[in-house]
Amino acid sequence: MFNKILIANRGEIACRVIKTARKMGIKTVAIYSDADKQALHVKMADEAIHIGPPPANQSYIVIDKVMEAIKSSGAEAVHPGYGFLSENSKFAEALSAAGVAFVGPPVGAIEKMGDKITSKKIAKEAGVSTVPGYMGIIADADEAVKISNDVGYPVMLKASAGGGGKGMRIAWNDAEAREGFQSSKNEAANSFGDDRIFIEKFVTQPRHIEIQVLCDAHGNGIYLNERECSIQRRNQKVVEEAPSPFLDAATRKAMGEQSVALAQAVGYTSAGTVEFIVDGDKNFYFLEMNTRLQVEHPITEMITGVDLVEQMIRVANGEALSITQDDVQINGWAIENRLYAEDPYRGFLPSIGRLTRYRPPAEIAAGPLLDNDKWHGDAPSGETAVRNDTGVYEGGEISMYYDPMIAKLCTWAPTRAEAIERMRVALDSFEVEGIGHNLPFLSAVMDHPIFVAGEMTTAFIEEQYPDGFEGVTLEEGELRRIAAATAAMHRVGEIRRARVSGRMDNHERKVGSDWNVTLQEHSFDVTITADKTGASVAFADGETLRVAGDWTPGDHLATMTVADKPLILKVGKISGGFRIRTRGADMKVHVRTPLQAEMARKMPVKVPPDTSKLLLCPMPGLIVKLDVQVGDEVQEGQALCTIEAMKMENILRAEKKGTVTKINAGAGDSLSVDDVIMEFE
Repeated sequence: MFNKILIANRGEIACRVIKTARKMGIKTVAIYSDADKQALHVKMADEAIHIGPPPANQSYIVIDKVMEAIKSSGAEAVHPGYGFLSENSKFAEALSAAGVAFVGPPVGAIEKMGDKITSKKIAKEAGVSTVPGYMGIIADADEAVKISNDVGYPVMLKASAGGGGKGMRIAWNDAEAREGFQSSKNEAANSFGDDRIFIEKFVTQPRHIEIQVLCDAHGNGIYLNERECSIQRRNQKVVEEAPSPFLDAATRKAMGEQSVALAQAVGYTSAGTVEFIVDGDKNFYFLEMNTRLQVEHPITEMITGVDLVEQMIRVANGEALSITQDDVQINGWAIENRLYAEDPYRGFLPSIGRLTRYRPPAEIAAGPLLDNDKWHGDAPSGETAVRNDTGVYEGGEISMYYDPMIAKLCTWAPTRAEAIERMRVALDSFEVEGIGHNLPFLSAVMDHPIFVAGEMTTAFIEEQYPDGFEGVTLEEGELRRIAAATAAMHRVGEIRRARVSGRMDNHERKVGSDWNVTLQEHSFDVTITADKTGASVAFADGETLRVAGDWTPGDHLATMTVADKPLILKVGKISGGFRIRTRGADMKVHVRTPLQAEMARKMPVKVPPDTSKLLLCPMPGLIVKLDVQVGDEVQEGQALCTIEAMKMENILRAEKKGTVTKINAGAGDSLSVDDVIMEFE
């Protein structure tokens, strides 16, 4: 076995590989850019080597720099993680020439299957059903428009060397094809150093389901069932689960066997993933093969008990698989939610900054695999697991230079319904402050009836949130539970303040029992009767809810029981009440005396400033280009400028007709959130 492995990556996947290597007794080497000097993967590894400036194209994807780090460290093998150099055949060739093992497939398999255009041709020749499209090299935007018309709109423009949603655009007409072609090329060049684009038919109402395969160099190959990855935003996966709630055993078997046959046809070894589009009749079409470890691999591990990173390392060491197809089972259900540094209230735009608070829910070991520890046998009824794969820590920095993923929160349970409920609790318990993040949106998805029913397609987010995410409005019954809890919490705070001020009378503050609670446009008059075990909160209509919990003022998380049901609240203090976040809702809760409530109702409503004549920068980023000049008349929907952040290009468009009167920034300028880019009249 190898003595030392270098991890040619960063963030959560580097930390993930380090965990397995440590378990196997293998020393690890991390590489890092200037931006990652204090990163978690650097702290976790046995040694770390600096490789350059923050931009990936000056550090993590510069093969010569990585090779020099390998040489100086004496590493015998390299695990590439995903992204960066993981599917770069030139990197694999350089390792082979240096006598260093690549923890991944052979060069030939990378070239044949890692390239999206070549892989589709091979799949078609092998008799695999593929989506109609044009697999050749596309010279320019004019040719892209012509091909798009030949294939028939809508089409997908996709980076040949791409992955993770980078370099992808959907076009519904000629204008979008032309615009999307250039943006896809730019993103592909920046992310992968390869700007080739291909075009395929975009299948409407599809499900995205992928098969995990594992092959060795001795002719053995198995599939470890499927993952459902249909909930995506801009072709980037957000929620995954294993198994799929849609597939039946026969379809699963057919997809799995086809995937293994395809992998073996190109001499594939190591872990890989074959991705399919599946229609409503369970017809499946080959999309691409990812010749690397997938982001969502933890949920496969959790239902099979197989440590995929360990298997990759053993295969790279020349070992035969110790697992047969008959050994692969489906034990329970696992769900993964990707926590991104992006603000769902601002169109999911990237957010950067310092994590002033980062408190994931406690990991709980159960099920087949958690945190790379083996588990055998059937789980006791009702037992669940929580796993959080992350590469950050409280006080750390989220950089604009890399992917916005903060963590992958996974839950496991014997059934899908139990796994979803465990995820709801885990999301409510996850504390993140200092940056924008998508926790509220993830919570909303877990409660959405389409997801709960398992009937989602890749159009889920687009169809269910056509105007973006604006938070969750909770039902009145849930608002009553929150009102009861916060009224009891407010009472606790009033008693503490009285004790601190010395205004107690025989250790019993004359705190009023009548309060008014307002939240999400609801107002409840309540009366609190407290005792040693909790409080009974009576509403004006006669309903009484029992509240219990150990929350004390200053706690950021309240774990309560209201009406014999658990309630988890993220708590922030505001004047006259709390900022409460739970189940995707973010609300101000005011708890007032009856007199204060009466006076508050007479206060004028504050009107927000008018920014309709300004184009504000919605995220920290770099201006790539300006599409208009001072004096130009613009129409609604017209492109105004392009901002690049976290390797993604974002086109800012005019919200209404107007004339540009002033431009405050130019191409190459770095901007902060809400900086004024241009003004209109």
